Amino acid sequence: MSYLLDFFFPPQCLSCNAVVAAQGTLCLPCWQKVQFITDPYCQCCGHPFDFALGEQALCGECLRERPPFVRARAVFRYDEHSRALVTKLKYADQTQLAAIYGTWLARFGKELVSASDIIVPVPLHYWRFLGRRYNQSALLAQSLHKNSALPVIPDGLKRIRHTQPQPGLTYRQRQDNVKGAFAGNPKRLGALKGKSVLLIDDVMTTAATASECAKALIKAGALNVNVLTLARKAG
Repeated sequence: MSYLLDFFFPPQCLSCNAVVAAQGTLCLPCWQKVQFITDPYCQCCGHPFDFALGEQALCGECLRERPPFVRARAVFRYDEHSRALVTKLKYADQTQLAAIYGTWLARFGKELVSASDIIVPVPLHYWRFLGRRYNQSALLAQSLHKNSALPVIPDGLKRIRHTQPQPGLTYRQRQDNVKGAFAGNPKRLGALKGKSVLLIDDVMTTAATASECAKALIKAGALNVNVLTLARKAG
């Protein structure tokens, strides 16, 4: 049956839609352009470095002020070459991509998965959820659950204040935009208490959202928070 499906619906590159050999893969040109994040990177926020700075090296931002989460990691850099991988899931209703991306999250976030007890996605506000009809971060969290066996609490966090979209905002504007926008779900406090939480989102840019979510989870009783995202804006 799979042969027939591939004959009538040839596998396409996840990024550019070129025909490829197998489902859920990138063509060679796209594979060479997408920058998957490996060492060296900031040992706290995961910001990729151009060259090694030594063991336990931190970026300038984390040296100035450590974020409220323990560590953050991402699968690939968010740039003009990888943007389609995110936008197809986030805005184009291609929710089937979450199943593939979940395997990537499990592979690149193996260290964080092993250090965590539960998975919690970054929530959408109710009105934005109605418009999009799904939460891409929750889809990624569910896929990671299937690839790691870590339990997921889809509604562990609530977005209690509507915020404007982050793209186009400055670093300070992003912080102000999401300040106090999240809270632990009162119905899930028992499941969060004393647990190491793995927070899942699609993209990390300035870490403003991840930091506010981490604060809310810790206030709700979580022991600590690590962050795993599909993409990471660098520079």
